Amino acid sequence: MALRLFNTLRRKKEVFEPLEPPKVRMYTCGPTVYNYAHIGNYRTFVFEDLLRRFLKYRGYDVFQVMNLTDVEDKIIRACRETGESRASLTKRYTDAFFEDIERLGIERAECYPAATDHVEDMVALIKKLLDKGHAYEADGSIYFRLKSFPTYGRLSHFDVNQLVAGASGRVDTDEYSREDARDFVLWKAHDAEDGDIFWETGLGKGRPGWHIECSAMSMKYLGESFDIHCGGVDNIFPHHENEIAQSEAATGKPFVKYWLHSAHLLVNNRKMAKSLGNFYTLRDLLEQGHDPLAIRWVLLATHYRQPNNFTFEALEAAKQSLARIRDFSLRLGEIRRKGGSDLAPERAACEKAFGEALDDDLNISAALATAFEFIRQTNKVIDDNAVSIHGARNALDLLGRLNAVTGLFPRMIVAEGDLVLPALQVSGVA
Repeated sequence: MALRLFNTLRRKKEVFEPLEPPKVRMYTCGPTVYNYAHIGNYRTFVFEDLLRRFLKYRGYDVFQVMNLTDVEDKIIRACRETGESRASLTKRYTDAFFEDIERLGIERAECYPAATDHVEDMVALIKKLLDKGHAYEADGSIYFRLKSFPTYGRLSHFDVNQLVAGASGRVDTDEYSREDARDFVLWKAHDAEDGDIFWETGLGKGRPGWHIECSAMSMKYLGESFDIHCGGVDNIFPHHENEIAQSEAATGKPFVKYWLHSAHLLVNNRKMAKSLGNFYTLRDLLEQGHDPLAIRWVLLATHYRQPNNFTFEALEAAKQSLARIRDFSLRLGEIRRKGGSDLAPERAACEKAFGEALDDDLNISAALATAFEFIRQTNKVIDDNAVSIHGARNALDLLGRLNAVTGLFPRMIVAEGDLVLPALQVSGVA
């Protein structure tokens, strides 16, 4: 069974065929480093981690780029409100982001470009758009001319003619809704509210708009056309729609082959909001004593295109699932029997079913079900004292294979003929 992924661009599952196999070039929208990322952000980052890990499991050579947005409206607003410098504020929250992904077991991307290190790349891209007539200057700022790109809206499936323009027909802010988008800003002329956050360039004194950042950095590291672009559903419009427009207008080439988007994270079936008292950062949950591996489980175990409802009951259930894995590992570690089943057919069947489930657009629920069915059946054979030490090693090696994809199955170590159990960080388990 071939790997099939749901492509937002065409609204259907498609067989995954990278442009230059076995290489896979993947861009994932990273954090805006003005505050601690919340668990809704990490739901998307954990989904992207599963995709990355499974592509590697299937033999692909993955090169992932995740941007760090360190200049943007929210950052400037935070600097203005706190008096802290942009460099100081963004460094603190960038460091926090890397600490968080380490705790959640998210593999590092190959490249984390920061927007402020690539302003000249953005300027060059904007100049190309100006030269081709896709952009224009107004009051010192530069805007993308939407009418010059007639296929705008094909990712979000939104009719651009339904957009309501303001008096100028231009949008200066980084965030806006489907109803008020028209020509969007590529370069923002400096104004008093920006303070000392600006660059002197061939475009004048100012700073880049948010949308141009990802186009410039993705194409710099992955080329003008690449395989996969990921993000949350809230990125589809306007951010990813604008990326397509400015990138393809500049190059005349298809920008991205497969677009993947994760659904929202809810908390107790409600949108996460500070006003509702259900807004959590990863650090909030860790301070309450919750295990990061259990948090990862809850964020990962619902299919990425389905809304994920985060509850503390789900967190407790995740801890119990992890306890089952730990207990299974302990039982395997006690086996010293030389005769008995080697579990080879059972292991092969489990790994085959596990892979086939994930081949179906990362169907993680079905994949986890196959793993727990293997645990259930193997426990029965252990009860009958019919598993050999070789079978125990086979089972532990399978846990390692499953862990390489999910990060949820910490395994035991085989050394000098004995099975040694490493420390498993599962809170609340005796």
